[in-house]
Amino acid sequence: MNSRRFACFLLGIWIGGGLLMAWVAADSLSSVDRLLARPHPVAMAQFKALGRADARLLLRYQVSEQNRRYFENWEVAQIVMGGLFFFFVLFATSENKFALSVVLVMITGVLVQRFLLTPGMISLGRTIDFVPPDAPSGARTQFWVLHSWYGGVEVVKWVLGLVLAARLISRRSRRSGHARQQIDMVDKANHRHVNGL
Repeated sequence: MNSRRFACFLLGIWIGGGLLMAWVAADSLSSVDRLLARPHPVAMAQFKALGRADARLLLRYQVSEQNRRYFENWEVAQIVMGGLFFFFVLFATSENKFALSVVLVMITGVLVQRFLLTPGMISLGRTIDFVPPDAPSGARTQFWVLHSWYGGVEVVKWVLGLVLAARLISRRSRRSGHARQQIDMVDKANHRHVNGL
């Protein structure tokens, strides 16, 4: 497989994984309301004993803990994958400093998420897990600020990944076009002297 194609493949996994994680986080939280809307008869009895509001808080807590674990694991995977991708681009492709810089900025974004944003989000998230949604909470406001920064970093990584993928694809197209021009030149009539005819 061509090294540029493989680089695009790795980049696609990275971007696709980020999109999948965003979808999983959003869908898992909404799954709580879907479950409460149509619970299993046995679960319905348990929910009634707890009360709908408390059951919702408990289920959202479980989903939030699961999401926290998923994101921590995904960030570690991105650090490893980003490092491998950087060395692949450095040693297996003929990309210049621009491509390497883009990969380093993407890795830096993951490091910011992993070591600055995620710990704060986890701590604040656990603080507000059992606070009713309509109750005022300064911790909730801080959580959403960090969440917005996290989402912003994620979007920047996606945009940079797409820019890098476009660059890898377009450079491939330009090179193949240049090679085609070289072949066409050899086929022209005035180049027949090459083989002595």
